[in-house]
Order: sequence, then C-alpha cells, then structure tokens
Amino acid sequence: MELVDSENVRGVITMNEIYETKYFCNSAEEWRAAGAEQLRLSTVDLTGIPSLENLHRGVEFALKHREQGNSVYVHCKAGRSRSATLAAAYLIRVHCWTPEEACQKLASVRPHVLVRSAQLEMLRRYHQQVCGRSI
Repeated sequence: MELVDSENVRGVITMNEIYETKYFCNSAEEWRAAGAEQLRLSTVDLTGIPSLENLHRGVEFALKHREQGNSVYVHCKAGRSRSATLAAAYLIRVHCWTPEEACQKLASVRPHVLVRSAQLEMLRRYHQQVCGRSI
C-alpha cells in the first residue's frame, strides 16, 4: 500500500461510519496486513460532530504513533469537516492554539476545509480541557 510505504503511515484514523467505507476503503484487517493500525471514530457525515471523547481518543492515538516516528493518516469522505475537526484538535493539543488558529492553519494547506460552527464549539471545549483556559 503506497501510503504505508511512501509516507510511513502506521496509524489510520477513519472518521467515517461503517456503511460509508464498506466497499471503498480498507478494512481494519487490510490496514493491519499492510502494517498500519486503524482507529475508527464513526461520525455522521455533514451534520455530525466528533464527540469530546473521540477527539481525545484520536489525538492520543496520533500522538502515540508520532512518538514512534510514524505518520498518521486521518480521513473521512471528502476531507473537509470530520477529519479536519480531528486534525484541528491535534494542533490544539500539540501547540495550544485556539480552535480558530488551528482551523486557519489547516485551511492554509487545504483550502477546502470546512469546520462548521458546532464543530468549532466542540473544539473550544476540547481546547479548554487540554490547554486549561477558556477562550
């Protein structure tokens, strides 16, 4: 699998629900056979908001892999909202950036990112928990 080999991906965070990936994405077994561990954090498309618990789980999973020198691939269907929300949470955890700063950084490298207001509010709650201050 090219991502595993060329990008050293050893962790995969799938934000899709099972029915979305059944025929179009690798299963956990297929990722494992390729040398990558998958974490599924099912989130409803369009209207879904990753839960606070899932943001913590996803960020800790990514940090564990990064500490081992591995890359982590975070995906959803279009790469605009669900995966972007988790990627923003990772940036908040690592840099203690505000949710707005994290989303601006993501948009600077992926202009099609769209973190909706409800997702931004969840990121504010996450920020308060991991950075210890409200914004």
